[in-house]
Amino acid sequence: MICLRRKLGIALLVLLIGLGLGLTMVSCNRLPAPPATFATLSRPCRIRPDYSDLVIPPNIAPLNFAIQEPGNEYLVQIHGAKGRPIAVYSKNPDIIIPMKDWNRLLQDNRGDSISVDIYTADTKGQWTRYQAITNTIAKEPIDSHLAYRFLKPNYNYFKSIRVNQRNLEGFQDSTILDGRSYRNGCVNCHTFLNGNPDTMAIGIRSSDFGSSALIADQGEVVKIGAKWGYTSWHPSGKLAVYAVMKVRQFFHTAREEVRDVIDLDSGLFYYKLDSQTVGTDPGIADKERLETYPTWSPDGKYLYFCSAPFPWEDRNRMPPDNYDQLRYDLRRISYDVEKDAWGRPETILSAEQTGKSAMLPRISPDGRFLVFCLCDYGCFPIYQDSSDLYLMDLETRQVKKLEQANSDASESWHSFSSNGRWLAFSSRRMGGPFTRLFFCYLDEQGKACKPFLLPQKDPHFYDACLETFSVPELITGPVAVSRSRLIRAVRNARQIQVDATTGATPTTTTEPWKQQ
Repeated sequence: MICLRRKLGIALLVLLIGLGLGLTMVSCNRLPAPPATFATLSRPCRIRPDYSDLVIPPNIAPLNFAIQEPGNEYLVQIHGAKGRPIAVYSKNPDIIIPMKDWNRLLQDNRGDSISVDIYTADTKGQWTRYQAITNTIAKEPIDSHLAYRFLKPNYNYFKSIRVNQRNLEGFQDSTILDGRSYRNGCVNCHTFLNGNPDTMAIGIRSSDFGSSALIADQGEVVKIGAKWGYTSWHPSGKLAVYAVMKVRQFFHTAREEVRDVIDLDSGLFYYKLDSQTVGTDPGIADKERLETYPTWSPDGKYLYFCSAPFPWEDRNRMPPDNYDQLRYDLRRISYDVEKDAWGRPETILSAEQTGKSAMLPRISPDGRFLVFCLCDYGCFPIYQDSSDLYLMDLETRQVKKLEQANSDASESWHSFSSNGRWLAFSSRRMGGPFTRLFFCYLDEQGKACKPFLLPQKDPHFYDACLETFSVPELITGPVAVSRSRLIRAVRNARQIQVDATTGATPTTTTEPWKQQ
């Protein structure tokens, strides 16, 4: 009896503290009822993040939000045609939706819609109800996890660069590899075989441990003695194509984003896993052109990439004034994986047609759509507000702008889900140098729906987050290899030695992997 009284006393104390702090309280046995009388407004309530008029996955984490209206009390009811409604009462404007109830409601209304009714009360206890917010629940789920690069936006601050993974069905976030674990090195260009978290390549740059690439497969890690840039796995898993670039960062004197990036030289190379050798082909490493951003078609028969005519004389110095005239075409080249034979490159969309520079091609898993960026010039769309997402129907070669997905700021670094219905991408639409991650639904005709921000448990998370998110890669589960195993591989002097290039473009076709 004494123990029972003590437990009840503690529970009551916790309840009173919670109410005193204005924490969100959800009734377990009986839902808070809406007020008996209230005024009605014919507009939706302002909430942040803007989680309204969306198509969302049936397995996404709760879309917690903060109400941007004055009030002393707040009541939110979330309901659909099926399932038990959710009611959240709070004395502060932060609405934290209970995970289990949210998951159950989404599954009950999969392929249908849910409504969000919001009530606010003033200091006199008078309630106001806003026009309901309605979101559609897609039938198709999103992949359960997302790998992304997390770093400060400073151009010269490299003390904490890491690749993280986020469980999209909840709020669990963990680090795959942190550059601080090998003396503030750089970690970049993570890529996965067919969205499978068991097979991954990741680039390493370190003044103490050298530049290399790690290949993790089924929990085992090997270190390749070559510097890999943007990488794409052949669907067979037999080889990976990667870019080698001579990258230079430079600065403008008068614009909102003063940073800019240029590739003085670049080419594409491939690493064959069975023979542990590096090769290339004149079609993807032409002395007269720049090549970057490789991606394979789902059937492995074509490699798509970006290519531009070599525009300057010196491969080692910044061009004086024509950097903004550099524009890339979209190209592809056939490949026979059994014969290790390359075809001839063909242009599928030229800069002459668009008047812009095409970047970052990614193909839907069914091979139907190709999504890419168009920006005013150059090879680094994240620094350009002009960068928008476009979609090409590979059956008709028709191109359209993904109007709903774009904003006045930069959109870039996109990836498809394994079912092809969801697109993850980076955007700067929230202002400043801080890139955030968004998702949008693509229907069977390639029409994009309104994007939504990666949800966080705290609705104010992004207000205080000083890091930037980039290179989102949707994967079907958590990364299998442990962080400690990756760290040991970086620090280990043992590596597979290959004839890697230090210049980007080979000088001969007979031994194209040799240094320029």
